[in-house]
Amino acid sequence: MNEIEIGRGKRARRAYSFDDVAVVPSRRTRDPEEVNVGWQIDAYHFDLPVIAAPMDSVMSPETAVAFGKHGGLPVLDLEGLWTRYEDPAPLLAEIATLEPALATARMQEIYQADIVPELIVERLREIREAGVTVAGALTPQRTQQLWKTVVDAGVDLFVIRGTTVSAEHVSSRAEPLNLKRFIYELDVPVIVGGAASYSAALHLMRTGAAGVLVGFGGGAAHTTRRTLGIHAPMASAIADVAAARRDYLDESGGRYVHVIADGGVGTSGDIVKAIACGSDAVMLGAALARATEAPGRGFHWGAEAHHPELPRGERVEVGAVASMEEVLFGPSRVADGTTNLVGALRRAMATTGYTELKDFQRVEVVVAPYDAD
Repeated sequence: MNEIEIGRGKRARRAYSFDDVAVVPSRRTRDPEEVNVGWQIDAYHFDLPVIAAPMDSVMSPETAVAFGKHGGLPVLDLEGLWTRYEDPAPLLAEIATLEPALATARMQEIYQADIVPELIVERLREIREAGVTVAGALTPQRTQQLWKTVVDAGVDLFVIRGTTVSAEHVSSRAEPLNLKRFIYELDVPVIVGGAASYSAALHLMRTGAAGVLVGFGGGAAHTTRRTLGIHAPMASAIADVAAARRDYLDESGGRYVHVIADGGVGTSGDIVKAIACGSDAVMLGAALARATEAPGRGFHWGAEAHHPELPRGERVEVGAVASMEEVLFGPSRVADGTTNLVGALRRAMATTGYTELKDFQRVEVVVAPYDAD
């Protein structure tokens, strides 16, 4: 496994990020118009293999509806401003104008407000009445407290998302969430994560999850590597979790668990490489926060940025580069991979000779560090 000796007492496995790898065209090419980028999880089909990250800078009820009508899966953060305040618009505007040195402290104050269960119900109702698939996210810490409110409100898909989610959390202070029992008793499919290793992902798959998030979320807005020393080079992480999916498919007698790249997928090229490494779909944060309709108004942050005790993220400026439709479908007016994300995926698949996402997971990948180009 390409272990490297760091020193006499420690060895480490070499892992690769998206910038370290590239896909290679084969002998056959296709027309982009013939490429199908749709995917299905449980009973729900989507025209795009894209999930909108549950972050206040990315998804409001309004943008969730718009994103769903474009063919993606929107996920609302049920611990965000939309479930703490009746009208969070003034606070979102304030966050976008904060001085960098003051942003973290002020956001901690803003997010101290209690979560209001009635607002969870109201926000999910707004999305459901618009006729799009309803998905909401909670952290593992809040799931036991709020899951019944969420399920009773009528979610189609339930997302449990944290920096890292384990099937075997051990605590001597409180009864931890039993994922296997929880998922078994729910009537809706559950997506859980993040995970970044073969063994962690395999354990999550054995809980009955419909999908596993690969990575630690946050992406451009997290500082987990600086604060905790934890990092997941995404190309290797996805390949490892895809191997767990393959082995679990045999172990379970044919049960397929979807692998979803979550974190570090900032450009169209990253989406291409994520699927090439084995993911079925990608969860996008910063890439969608760049839309002019996004609630962050050109800024992006995740829940890690306002943790009350140990923030592991920050508010970053990503800019408002184009409408949501242009971000997804173009036309692109820049050549940096931030717009026409779906068009780029179609072209990459066509250029390498593939028309289906599952087939594209078999494309040849080479180690080709970007700095060496």
